[in-house]
Amino acid sequence: MHIAEGFLPPAHAVAWGVASAPFVVHGVRSLTREVREHPESTLLLGASGAFTFVLSALKLPSVTGSCSHPTGTGLGAILFRPPIMAVLGTITLLFQALLLAHGGLTTLGANVFSMAIVGPWTGYAVYRLLRRFDVPLMVAVFFGAFFADLSTYCVTSVQLALAFPDPGSGFLGALGKFGSIFAVTQIPLAVSEGLLTVFVMRLLVQSSKGELTRLGVLLTRQNKTEAETETEAVAR
Repeated sequence: MHIAEGFLPPAHAVAWGVASAPFVVHGVRSLTREVREHPESTLLLGASGAFTFVLSALKLPSVTGSCSHPTGTGLGAILFRPPIMAVLGTITLLFQALLLAHGGLTTLGANVFSMAIVGPWTGYAVYRLLRRFDVPLMVAVFFGAFFADLSTYCVTSVQLALAFPDPGSGFLGALGKFGSIFAVTQIPLAVSEGLLTVFVMRLLVQSSKGELTRLGVLLTRQNKTEAETETEAVAR
């Protein structure tokens, strides 16, 4: 992920920025509402953003013009839902581009789409599906974080393949090459991120049980019923 500054053709960079913008705008509205209605959640929001910033700053060299690293977006998506994670992820990517030369401003839209949008939505969907079938919380958290990480790199592979198709085999050939190279480092990283996210969630269960119950992570009889309509709440 974190496609480097200037690496994408201008048309691709603009297109990914346009595709990401509605999700980020929606996320800003969701974040504003969360802080206004529940100011006590500010600390946990900050912790979720910091978790993403630290993990996604740990980069390993990978495909030319990109790198491999954990994403940290699964935790925030599970706690606060994907729209809010789109904002936290965008802020993370912006600061990393400006302060760490990690990623870039011209490729910000592409990086936001893969790491702050697709990753959180995929991880959250897996987490909710498993919880709907009464899979234990920590197992659902592991797979949510695992797929949030892995889906980010699948999208990055697609982005690079679209921008740089193979001269002989075109988009599909390039996708296979990018995907296979990423897989060598990313699958172990996704497993590690899943385990780390479970560890952090266990700490939160011990220290912030009331907040996790309000957020619907720890289900009571009441909010277990409310979880059935959670898709509608996310879309508000």
